Parts: sequence; C-alpha cells; structure tokens
Amino acid sequence: MNFSAVTSQFWSLLLAGVAIGFIYVLISLGYTMVYGVLRLINFANSEIFMVGTFASIIVSRNFFGYNDSSDTIHGFKLYYTLAACLIAAMLMSGVTAVIVELVAYRRLRAKGTNRLASLISAIGTSIVLSEGARILTQSRPLASPRLLDKFFVFNLGTVGFRIDIIIVIVFAAGLFFAVDRFVNKTLLGKAIRAVSMSEDTSRLMGINLNRVISATFFIGGLMTGAAAFLYDLVFENTRFNIGFNLGLAAFTAAVLGGIGNLRGAFFGGITLGLIEVFASAIFGAQWQAVTVFVVLVLVLLFKPNGLFGEAIQQSRV
Repeated sequence: MNFSAVTSQFWSLLLAGVAIGFIYVLISLGYTMVYGVLRLINFANSEIFMVGTFASIIVSRNFFGYNDSSDTIHGFKLYYTLAACLIAAMLMSGVTAVIVELVAYRRLRAKGTNRLASLISAIGTSIVLSEGARILTQSRPLASPRLLDKFFVFNLGTVGFRIDIIIVIVFAAGLFFAVDRFVNKTLLGKAIRAVSMSEDTSRLMGINLNRVISATFFIGGLMTGAAAFLYDLVFENTRFNIGFNLGLAAFTAAVLGGIGNLRGAFFGGITLGLIEVFASAIFGAQWQAVTVFVVLVLVLLFKPNGLFGEAIQQSRV
C-alpha cells in the first residue's frame, strides 16, 4: 500500500477522480433513466457506450482522414472536427439505444412478460452487440488520432489543469444540468416522470407510453454517447469490450446514488470516480476493477436504495 502517493499527489488525484467521475455520471444516466421508467436494468447500455466510442473514432479517421501520425489541429478546424465526432457518437448511441428498446424490450412489454424475461433479453442484446463488434474489428483495439493538443491551461499550486480534463468536467456538468432541467421543466420530461410513477394512470391521461419510453432510451443513449466521445478524447482508444468495466462502474455509480434518481447518479458518479482513483493510487491500478465490485457489494448490503434513492423516491425519473 502506497499512502505516500495520496499525500504527495492529493490534488492531482482529486482532479482525475472528478474527471472520470463525470464520465461515469453520463453513462449512469442511461441506466438511471431507463430504470426510472421501466424499473429494469438496461445492461446493453455498456455496449451502447462502446458503439459511441467507435463512432467517434471512425468519423475522425475515415471521414476526416486523420491517423495515428497526424499532427494536432487548431482553430475552427479543431472545433468542427470535435463537434462532428461528438454528434456522431451521441447519435449512434442514441439510435442504438432506441433499436435496443424496440428489439429487446417492446415486444416483451406488449406481451406482459415479467421483468426476468426483459433482464435476460437485455443481457442477450449486450452479448450480441459486443460479439458483433469483436467480429467486425477482429478483436483489435482502435486508436483515436490525437486531434487536440493536450496542453496545460493553468496551474494551481502543484496541480496542472489539462485542456482535455477541463473539457470533460465542464461539458459533462453542462449536459447533466441540461438533462436535469429537461426532465423537470419540459412537457416530455413531465411525461417521463408521470410514466415512472404509474404507467396505467399515464395511459389513462392520454400519454403515449411507447413514445415516452423510446424518448427515454434515446436521451439516455445521447448521454452515453457523449461520455464515449469524452472517453476517446482523454484515453484515445477503444475496443470491443471497452464497455464492460466502464458499464459496471457506471451501474455501480447509479446504484450508489440511488438508481432511478438523476441527481443521485450525479453524486454517485463523482463519488465512485474519487474512490476508484484514490484506491488505485494506494493499492495499485490492478485493483481498480476490484474496487468497483467492492463498492457495489457494500452498497447492496448496507444501503440498497443508494445515497438518495430512498429520500427522494417520488422524484425518480
């Protein structure tokens, strides 16, 4: 155990934990919103994240023609290239999420099957997406061209704030705020909250359940796709099983905050990111995945409703 790393690099580790925590926040929104409406876990969300990472990299490599040896770009060219990669990742993930809902859930829901059947369908869909990507890529990782020059914008004491880390934190925080306002202030957001409280009552009030559920999957997919773009921006690589560990971590973050609770997902993601980074510094990077499992087991044992799930149950998405 290396506690000296924590004391000597505390603020740097704190910044790194917040950054990875914000990526978890966006992915966990995909779990949280679907669970809030359908009361089931969309285990295919990890593969929706994987699809987004590939979409972002493929646009930069195949559409714009950049490769591993390309120089970084600047100015307006950088802005529209990153914007195109972001839009591609979000749209591909959003569309994939809607297709998953249509294929894996809608017919089962129409037939009135129990949640176990939907859970099995979600796991099967996750395997299909992962194995499909493995076959298409021949199990090879795909590197992202470095489009952004990763310079330090400013320093506070011994902590350097790198441009990509700042983008992750600011952009993810803005997206979360936008989704939170959307769910609480718009007509569709109110419909989503109504369906989460009672499907039967919502149907009687004239709400189109299929439209609301598809919209929920699409919004969750958009947030997961944004997380995929940010992940590529920082770590610059992906592979067919990239969603497994990150999906598990994001699911743990959703459970930690109170799955079905938007703001719980926010605090759960940040908390888990900090725990993971500090645990890796103390015990070693090889214990990172173990830390996530330990947190998940402890939450399920001692606080199964999560930090905010029980206290704000009526505000579930």
